[in-house]
Amino acid sequence: MDSLELKIPPPVVALLTGLLMWLASRLNAPVDVPFGLRVGVAVAIACAGAVIGVSAMVSFLRAKTTMNPIKADAASSLVADGVFRFTRNPMYLSLLLYLSAWAVYLSNWLALPFLPMFVLYINRFQIAPEERVLSSLFGAQYVAYKGRVRRWL
Repeated sequence: MDSLELKIPPPVVALLTGLLMWLASRLNAPVDVPFGLRVGVAVAIACAGAVIGVSAMVSFLRAKTTMNPIKADAASSLVADGVFRFTRNPMYLSLLLYLSAWAVYLSNWLALPFLPMFVLYINRFQIAPEERVLSSLFGAQYVAYKGRVRRWL
């Protein structure tokens, strides 16, 4: 299974997860929630995801380091300011929020199990290998950062 580490870009994983959520939601009737309410809640969650994700990208651009999740070893600096003061993985958190918004929009219980599946996959095949690389690149500085800031929230 190590062959999947840092291989599939997280946005692709999120898109595949979203597709699976949609397919699963077709298997039974949606929960009866007024369309306007579920769209409003979905948009609010997606907007939160966008704010977090864009903020993370701006922090990476300011630090002039890579945003490429497949090439963690290309990181030139440890970003620990901005949104990174609250979560070590704001870009993955933003993807989870987009998927949560999609689940709300689909309004189907069968879409929900895919959210923890996404988290488990990202934790195992993306975050854990990234953390090994960042530990080797930034040593004690990264260990101290991990001690201060939680992985997701």
